Parts: sequence; structure tokens; C-alpha cells
Amino acid sequence: MSELARLLSFALAVLGLASIVGWALHRVVALGRPHPVIDDLNARIMSWWLMVALLAAAFALQSVGLITLFALLSVLALREFASITYTRRGDHFALALGFFIAIPAQYALVAIGWYGLYSILIPVYAFLLLPIASALRGDPTRFLRRVAVTQWGLMLCVYGLSHVPALATLEITGFEARGELLVAFLLIVVQASDVLQYVWGKLVGGPKLAPTLSPSKTVSGLVGGIASATGLGALLWWLTPFSPLVAAGMSLMIAAMGAGGGLVMSAIKRDHGIKDWGHLIPGHGGVLDRLDSVVFAAPIFFHVTRYYYA
Repeated sequence: MSELARLLSFALAVLGLASIVGWALHRVVALGRPHPVIDDLNARIMSWWLMVALLAAAFALQSVGLITLFALLSVLALREFASITYTRRGDHFALALGFFIAIPAQYALVAIGWYGLYSILIPVYAFLLLPIASALRGDPTRFLRRVAVTQWGLMLCVYGLSHVPALATLEITGFEARGELLVAFLLIVVQASDVLQYVWGKLVGGPKLAPTLSPSKTVSGLVGGIASATGLGALLWWLTPFSPLVAAGMSLMIAAMGAGGGLVMSAIKRDHGIKDWGHLIPGHGGVLDRLDSVVFAAPIFFHVTRYYYA
């Protein structure tokens, strides 16, 4: 059985157990009636079934499937970002260029492995050209803030996310045709860190990390979650070209960047007076609520891996 098949089997077993627990809680604790906490838990479990199914289909198609999936996720994420942040009619042309030019171009370059261009397309060319497109519309009202929205949206929702499938295209000696495993490693460590930060925070409690940004996050949750995710990553070294010690270091970096990204995205949401980026994923919010840690962790993990191993 391949590494990905073993991972999928384990994920299905965990989800199956979670579904049984959720059903039992609904029948025994809630007595079959509506219960906000249990209903939210079951909605989250059902959403995870769908997300695991989509990822499994993408992994089955290898790099093409992953690139297609994350290109679609970039479209949905950028739509969420643009719909919540401040824009005006004068920004619509620049945003259209982002959706219809920047996203297809970025992922096409990832697909053909043109690292020299996809690594700078958005942070250089889009960063400089899209403000010009907005300026040509002749609307100076809060121009800097509006331009920053477009630039940040593309950096987070497109540039950051595109580095996830880009991992599958890396050519690493002795690890040929196994790049999808690096994608799995990244996603497992990031998502485990998010969940474990919540679990440790509830178990230990203690001082809040940033109560005005994310009231549920605690210092103990941050430390415990990152430490646990680091240990998990070390145990998953066999998914990577790394030794167990290097896998632990990579996991520490991934978990720390993901935690920082979650705080940044929470700050943006609080600035705009919202709790979630959207409602597409029941129990989870929007696409960005599920990927806020990934967009910060993926580029760092990709570039460090490429620099030292590819």
C-alpha cells in the first residue's frame, strides 16, 4: 500500500470514528433534538468528509489535480476577500485582471514548473501593474487602502495558496514523482496544529494570546499546539525526503507560520467586524477560514525545501 493510500485509510478511520461519536452525542445527549454545540460538531465532521474526498480526488490526479483544486480555491478565497474588504467601482477592473489573468497565469506557470516567473509574477508584476489599472479609473478616494486590498488579496489567496501544489512539482533527488507527499505533509501539520492549539487551550486554559483578535486562543494552546504538531511532523518524516530531526524542524516552522497567519487573518476580520470570511463550509466558515494558516505556511515551507533539497 502506498504512503498516500495509508494516509487516506487513516483519515477515513478517524472520520468514521468521529461520525459515530457525533451520532451518539446527538442521540444520547441531545436526545435527537437540536443542540447548537453538537449540531455544529456534526456539521464540521460532515464538512471534513467532503474536504477529504476532494483532496483524495486531487491526489489521485497527482500534480494536475492539485493544481486544478487549488486554482479553484484561489478563486473562491479571493472572492471572499474582495467581497468583505473595502473596494470601489474604480477597483473592479484591477480585480477582474486578478481573477481572469493573474490566477490562471500563476497556476499555469506552476503547472509547467517555471519557478523563475511564478515566484515573482504577483509580488513584482501584479504589485506594480494593478495599481496603475486602478489609477487609470480616476478615483483617488482612499486609494492606498483600496490598492492594498487588491495586492494583499492576490498575495494571500493566489500567491500563498499556489505554493501548495507547487510542492508537487519539485524535483528532489531520490524523491522523484513523490512531490504530492510533501503537500500531504504540509496540510496535515498545518491542520493538526490548528486543531491541537484549540484542544490544548481548552485543556490547560491560562492567559489569552490576543483576546481582541481571537478570544479563544491562549498562550498554552499556542505552545502546546505547535509542540504537538512538531512531534507529529517528526513521526511523519517518512512522507518526506527529510530525516526525523529535519522533519521536526520543518514542522515547527510550518506550525509557527500557520499560527501567525491565523492571527493576521483574524486581525483583518476584526477590522471589518466579521467572525468568518464566508459560509461556504458548514461549521468552518469560508474557504479562507480553513486556509488562513496554509497561505502563510506554504510559501515558507516551499522555498526552504526548494533551497536545501531541490
